Amino acid sequence: MEELNELFYRDPYCQEFEAEVLSCTVGKKGFDVVLSDTAFYPEGGGQPSDLGNLGDAKVLFVKRQNGQVVHQTDKELKVGETVKGKIDWARRYDNMQNHSCEHIFSGLVNRKYGFNNVGFHMGDDVLTVDFDGYLTPEQLAEMEELTNAAFRKGQNIHIFFPSEEELKALDFRSKKELKGKVRIVEFPEADICACCGTHVKNTAEIGSFKILSSFKHRGGTRVEFAAGKRLINYINMLLRESASCVEQLSAKPQEISGALKQLYSEKNQLAEKLSKKSERIMNLISDSLPSEGKLLFVSEPELTPFEIKVFCNRLAEKKNFESILVLSEQAEKKLFNYILFSKEPNLAALSRELNKELNGRGGGKPPFVQGSFASSEEEIRKAVEAKLG
Repeated sequence: MEELNELFYRDPYCQEFEAEVLSCTVGKKGFDVVLSDTAFYPEGGGQPSDLGNLGDAKVLFVKRQNGQVVHQTDKELKVGETVKGKIDWARRYDNMQNHSCEHIFSGLVNRKYGFNNVGFHMGDDVLTVDFDGYLTPEQLAEMEELTNAAFRKGQNIHIFFPSEEELKALDFRSKKELKGKVRIVEFPEADICACCGTHVKNTAEIGSFKILSSFKHRGGTRVEFAAGKRLINYINMLLRESASCVEQLSAKPQEISGALKQLYSEKNQLAEKLSKKSERIMNLISDSLPSEGKLLFVSEPELTPFEIKVFCNRLAEKKNFESILVLSEQAEKKLFNYILFSKEPNLAALSRELNKELNGRGGGKPPFVQGSFASSEEEIRKAVEAKLG
């Protein structure tokens, strides 16, 4: 049987309760509170802890520690007082739906293909489960349909604590060897598994299940999915994003991919035109600059790192300078990107000195070094001329 202070097991649908504060100590994050009874589920089995309130105090996290359920709160509670607890029910029920869904999905995969669930995580938006074997997209589509079919049967879930002898005779899933009291959760025709989480009473409560993505992971398969209200929230998010794309692209929902393909084609054509114009401008600037000398200092705003590199290479090929610095101000970032070409034999050491003096970063392989300076153009010019001018 469940422990007396585990109301979340005795009645997983309990949303509000009253209990006595047995202890309240200063913790790493706020206060650590132990109650005589609690409906707050402590993190475990891949399921996150409940959140909510104890009186006026917010419950920030719940964990098991030294055999006790410990509530982390943002306020101190008086020992001996009776406090009213209220859990975030929407969050809890969502976790119950999705945790129950994971059982059925994993159990059916195990029965059909023999693969084990070796990892389970409940995120804020989606859930992930890792199997120790590869499932093809066709197999996953089949398992998705079987899982949803199990929901439609509307079968009650059975939770029990077998004796040691009964446990030995049971064929159940477990990620590790278990000792002592073991809590078994049984989903008829789908799964029987050792689990410490909270679950719905009937499979019909889960609603619907959808696999969102899958990929190979550590020799097996990682599956992302959502079920119940979480799936509805996910679909609503996709619909909002789709509506935004429809508006911006002036295309119907079913035409979004085609419109994006056309947009990227136009973008690439524009980028090619800009590249040719940029090349002509660089040639014009290059032709207007001196042909030889000790140091050539060139500053052109808003060049991309690639354009800076091309420009510096071109100048190094066409001009006869011992050193060439191409500088480009990035106004939004409040810095200058640069590439420095130099025949200076100690260019690497000189580059480090410049970075230190000009709040810079970067490096490279001589005769070229590149990076950025977080200083003014005047300061950069003076520092470079002092070393290379």
